[in-house]
Amino acid sequence: VKMVQSEGGSVQAGGSLRLSCVSTGYKIIHGDPYCMSWFREFPGKQREGVATILIGGGTDYTDSVKGRFTISRASANDTLYLQMNSLRREGTAMYYCAADFGRRRAYVPNCLRRSEMNYWGQGAQVTVSS
Repeated sequence: VKMVQSEGGSVQAGGSLRLSCVSTGYKIIHGDPYCMSWFREFPGKQREGVATILIGGGTDYTDSVKGRFTISRASANDTLYLQMNSLRREGTAMYYCAADFGRRRAYVPNCLRRSEMNYWGQGAQVTVSS
């Protein structure tokens, strides 16, 4: 199972950027994930959840990005997206896609928690300048 991210990029504050992440090899082994998420990591800080999309299509976001970021998933090409609008300088971070392929739980997980994910993309740097 692999999750391969597109490159990040540099953008001025107020601009937009879309990240993508292609997953391969999971369908035969694990079937569809319960959730797929985007995380970000600031220098010296722990990785934090940004957005998640559930198997039924429901979404959730961390408060700081609500109304500006949109997570989506295209099943036809196994691609997860994060559309980021109205970017702010504090959005500069390494962004990671993640999924919980194969996880079996007896509880409803919070898919913005790093511990719920077991597969990760390689990361993409997003830099927002003023």
